[in-house]
Amino acid sequence: MEPAAGISYFDSHCHLQDYRLLPDISGVLGRARNAGVRGMMCCGSCQRDWQIVHDIAAAAPQVVPSFGLHPWYLAERTPSWDEELAACLGENPAACVGEIGLDHALDKATFADQETVFLRQLDIASRLARPVTIHCMRAFGRVIELLRQAGGVSQGGVVHSYSGPPELVKTFEDLGLSISFSGSISFPKSKRARASIAAVSSERLCIETDSPDIVPFGCGASVNEPANILAVAMAAAEIRGASVGEIAELTFKNSSRVFGRTS
Repeated sequence: MEPAAGISYFDSHCHLQDYRLLPDISGVLGRARNAGVRGMMCCGSCQRDWQIVHDIAAAAPQVVPSFGLHPWYLAERTPSWDEELAACLGENPAACVGEIGLDHALDKATFADQETVFLRQLDIASRLARPVTIHCMRAFGRVIELLRQAGGVSQGGVVHSYSGPPELVKTFEDLGLSISFSGSISFPKSKRARASIAAVSSERLCIETDSPDIVPFGCGASVNEPANILAVAMAAAEIRGASVGEIAELTFKNSSRVFGRTS
């Protein structure tokens, strides 16, 4: 797949700090630039990677940093994790809060702790007026309940790599969130994700790679990277009956607005 000249993309969710991408970060960023990727949201997931995300974003202005405690890594947190998160965000005025959320594919014994940490991070985001990036796996109803309990997201944000039913898309939009789709929409059997992206309002649509995971169908690689956003845009265009250029322009504008970038 060759990128079209003059088209800019915004990868609304990736993990450049991952061990599969970090050793070749210059190459990853170069290939993204050559593919027309002009913006990337790099999401931290745990305390030990927040500094790495900061360093990547400091060296690459196209990268927007985000810092959060992902439900997969709750057991690793220190007693002062929330103070450290707030301090990290304070040192990075353009940073967002994420990746945060709930994952009900994990042990049920962790659910209460997941909710406590999620609500604490929503509170930090609200207090510091930062957008959020939300992970949700098999917990869509509960995430909605907790977002309502928290009063919504005043600064907006994104539900990333959306895999929920199309019927809940408007509910998330009404809570102030945009909806981002990854390479899963390119999989022929991903009927629900494909139905959901068709249901999203134009002003709430974002696309992502979720690098280094979720390699788009047909890319022929074992590790995903932001340069593959074109494959996601192509799948979105096919589903929504638009051109790749229209999808790129729309999602670039939407992601820039959500994450506080003007261009």
